[in-house]
Amino acid sequence: MFEHLQNKISKALHILKGHNTITEINIASSLKEIGRALIDADVNHKIVRNFIQKVQETSIGKKVLTSLNPKQLITKIVYDELVFLMGEKNIGINLSKNPSIILICGLQGSGKTSFSSKLALFLMKKNKSPLLVSVDIHRPAAVDQLKLIAKKVNIPVFSLEKSKNVIEIVDQSILYAFKKKKNVIIIDTAGRLAIDRIMMKEIQKINQYSNPDEVLFVVDAMTGQDAINTAQSFSKVLNFDGIVITKLDGDCRGGVAITISSVIKKPIKFISNGEKIEDLEVFYPERIANRILGMGDIVSLVEKVQEQFDETKTKKIYQKISKNRFNFNDLLDQIQQIKKIGNIKNIISMIPGINKYFSFDGNQKNSFKKIEAIIHSMTPYERNNPKILLDVRRKKRISKGSGITLSHIDLFMKQFYDMNQIMKKIHAHSGKETIKNFIYKMIKKENNV
Repeated sequence: MFEHLQNKISKALHILKGHNTITEINIASSLKEIGRALIDADVNHKIVRNFIQKVQETSIGKKVLTSLNPKQLITKIVYDELVFLMGEKNIGINLSKNPSIILICGLQGSGKTSFSSKLALFLMKKNKSPLLVSVDIHRPAAVDQLKLIAKKVNIPVFSLEKSKNVIEIVDQSILYAFKKKKNVIIIDTAGRLAIDRIMMKEIQKINQYSNPDEVLFVVDAMTGQDAINTAQSFSKVLNFDGIVITKLDGDCRGGVAITISSVIKKPIKFISNGEKIEDLEVFYPERIANRILGMGDIVSLVEKVQEQFDETKTKKIYQKISKNRFNFNDLLDQIQQIKKIGNIKNIISMIPGINKYFSFDGNQKNSFKKIEAIIHSMTPYERNNPKILLDVRRKKRISKGSGITLSHIDLFMKQFYDMNQIMKKIHAHSGKETIKNFIYKMIKKENNV
């Protein structure tokens, strides 16, 4: 997410490295490259021109403090302008009523059904009791798709499959929610074009009858500027409260996330950056600006880790670490926990300065697969007793069983023992400071940020 833009802006800011003062000449070269990077990311040229002008006006004549250099100062000014462009601050969804009603709308294929399920899981983790409702009476198997996704996480779906009356479906779903004590109703609607009068009248009817607390418009990041044009057309017919951007993990340039809020005058509330039902993030302009500028997003990383945090398992792991009993079964379990956090590529983007050490070619899960293959090729006794794998014969047998070379087995063993040492450090600090602070200190020390 934003890797291409991040790399280009990083190169543009590198132009200022070594300069002691900001001048019209040295900043012009840097801003020219930043402008090109934004246009290449599919940001509207008028917005880019205004953006560059604001940064230039703010920076020229700005006194550089002794603690800063020109690159640091311009980075801060660019950061402030990016945050402003993306809406300045996070605005949450309105869940003040019981039940609260959230209406989901957008074009066909924008990812409304997947997002509805992701939102339901997100709210369930916040101790809400959601009900998914399908009023898509036009697309074949729309209800089946919603049920299939929701079934994986045990979220109920309400539908009247024989009914072609959207108002009847909404009406019955509200009664059902009261009966089953559901406090959030998420209504997944059919995809529609703003020029389709019949379909737009239908969404207006649903909106008027359900009187939702929140109307969210879903756009596909892959469509670039077309997403902004569609949102503008929709906003003239339906006064939605916020925007959801899906498929940000795809091969897109990210321009829609940077500009849509300032053009439509509506906040971005969520972004979806993966196919898994857990791949949903609350949109924070300041955090996204940090990622674009290569400064990571420690807060989001810690939040994702804490979502998957199993206190009972962690206590057992800590006890094993303190007694030098951490084994390969424990490692396998930890890998499963890491995979639950989300897309590895997105996790890496949250760690400041670490991007330059990783190259993603679509096979970022290979390293986990190799580790899992090695562990699965061990006997139960070997998994529980890592030290006996100093025996070369055992390693050769595991190499044949897993299809992994002996040199990779040796490297894995070294990494396992190194990781044990790091985990001992974490265990030693666990009683003295928060996990968040410890992770931050480790990353800061490693990347010198």
